[in-house]
Amino acid sequence: MGNIIINIGRQFGSGGGFVAKAISSRLDIPYYDNELISKAAEESGFSKDLFNFRDEKASLFSMSTFFESWRFGQPQNYMNDNTLFSIQSKVITEIADKGSAIIIGRCSDYILRDRKCLDVFITAPLEFRIRRVSERENLTEKEAEELIRRKDRTRQTYYNYFTFGSWGSADNYDLCIDSSLLGIEGTAETIIDFGRRTDIIP
Repeated sequence: MGNIIINIGRQFGSGGGFVAKAISSRLDIPYYDNELISKAAEESGFSKDLFNFRDEKASLFSMSTFFESWRFGQPQNYMNDNTLFSIQSKVITEIADKGSAIIIGRCSDYILRDRKCLDVFITAPLEFRIRRVSERENLTEKEAEELIRRKDRTRQTYYNYFTFGSWGSADNYDLCIDSSLLGIEGTAETIIDFGRRTDIIP
């Protein structure tokens, strides 16, 4: 059997990153989140900070960004959305070529759509996510909700912009799961069990 590739999309505050870590620990395969940004930045020769700022964000104002960068004397740090996506797509493809991996976000389900992968979307009720984010980030519930809506909006825009699909829509994924029902560990176990039942995970 070939590499095990699990692509995880997630709503902000649903614990998707923690679920990916739990799956990684159980299956002993690496997961890629911020590491992916660092790798893409290193290979492209651009600033890592630029990748962090633009990560999973599709700006519809790239030309204004370009002129701003010239005004501040830093045109070398400018890249448009398509260039950034192309670089990240190349990195994701290379990761999938080299071995088993869990890849979080960044349209990996779309980029690797022609391969045998397990595509998962992790969700949770807004109230649950507000509590998690509020506690984790030490925010008021109102601040947490605003952050959640902003993060989800940027992820949705990024995904829809590059895939022409619909972020979070069930027909884009093999499995959609509510992490509030089983918790982080239970969600990870359920995803692994599903993957084994579909022969994606041996």
